[in-house]
Amino acid sequence: MLLPEPIQNLINALERLPGIGPKSASRLAFYFLRADESLSSELAEALTGLKEKIAYCSECFNITEAGRELCEVCANPKRDASIICVLEDALDVLALERTGAYQGRYHVLGGVLNPIEGIGPDDIKIRPLVERVARGGIREVILATNPSMEGDTTAMYLQQQLRSTGVHVTRLARGLPMGGDLEYADQSTLLRALQGRQEMD
Repeated sequence: MLLPEPIQNLINALERLPGIGPKSASRLAFYFLRADESLSSELAEALTGLKEKIAYCSECFNITEAGRELCEVCANPKRDASIICVLEDALDVLALERTGAYQGRYHVLGGVLNPIEGIGPDDIKIRPLVERVARGGIREVILATNPSMEGDTTAMYLQQQLRSTGVHVTRLARGLPMGGDLEYADQSTLLRALQGRQEMD
């Protein structure tokens, strides 16, 4: 069935979103068609505002409101400025903030090294991190990239880049998730859990 151009354009746009396939895109498009006009207006306004009213922190590259030089974390004097947690993207900041346990600062790389896709050290925020650490006052850098081949490669590269600064570099622990069964864990996860075992107090 040939669809009117506006609907097909919306379906095509929705399909480009992560996790949205052709069927989901079609369902969403037809939902918007049936929904009250205010919903479409609110969504369009929110999407426009996303690009117009959001900027990046000049210190850590986390997202912040346009017009602000520093994000909420970097501007907060109660946060420990001597610890930097390095993350792949701003969504990871939200995950750590939800724990309420981390009180240091962040550095958002904006991706990971991926030579296959042509992403090298100059394509993500590695140089600003090294410069930030070299300025002094940092006692620990926590590498919290995802436990993937690209995340591990990025972490190893960062460790090499930071070695000359003398700062203490750590990596997030990895292992078995809470509620997980040993029989369902893959070999790599079990190996990391064994290597990262801790004393029981």
